[in-house]
Amino acid sequence: MSSQKSKAAEKAAVTSAFGQNPHAVREPRQNNLEMAIGYEVRECRRRLGITITDLAAATGMSMGMLSKIENGNISPSLTTLQAVSKALGVPITAFFRGYEEPRTATFVKSGQGVNIERRGTRAGHQYSLLGHIDNNSSGVMVEPYLITLTAESDIFPTFQHDGMEFLYMLEGEVVYRHGDELYHMQPGDSLFFDADAPHGPEQLVQLPSRYLSIISYPNKRSSRD
Repeated sequence: MSSQKSKAAEKAAVTSAFGQNPHAVREPRQNNLEMAIGYEVRECRRRLGITITDLAAATGMSMGMLSKIENGNISPSLTTLQAVSKALGVPITAFFRGYEEPRTATFVKSGQGVNIERRGTRAGHQYSLLGHIDNNSSGVMVEPYLITLTAESDIFPTFQHDGMEFLYMLEGEVVYRHGDELYHMQPGDSLFFDADAPHGPEQLVQLPSRYLSIISYPNKRSSRD
């Protein structure tokens, strides 16, 4: 009984830590100009770390008016947007970016990932890139790989880079190191970690081994940073 309560508490804590509902439905920004403008105004303001009160003082507009703009409830005039853009220090065209920006996707057929070279290539690790979207609207870069280790591969527990990484074991067995901890990974096992700590396969137990590696990190080239 205590174990069930513990798991329930853990689930509640994890759920509350997430900042959004991935299954939520909203009106597409690209199909609603007012919502697109409001979203960009709010994001610009938040990046500067100022409140609606601060923005109201800088523009001479009421807080109610700015709140309506940010929520997409009104269609602001160009004169109004010009005043807001001046206060936020961005070009007026920045407010239309979300309306015009395409939302892309990549589809990769089985076995058709792009084989590329990474640091582990010299240790015999095979990397197949399963998709890539550059300059996306989230400000986050994601690199999904299918990694294959064979009898020609060697251990390499010293990867270290920015961002977060998620592993999902598909085939074979490896002992994977993250910092001072070792994890015996078998098919169906997963590992999620801060990639700034040294990590990588410490022991190759059963080959061939295949696992998904999904790396995410801030897009420093993004204008949203």
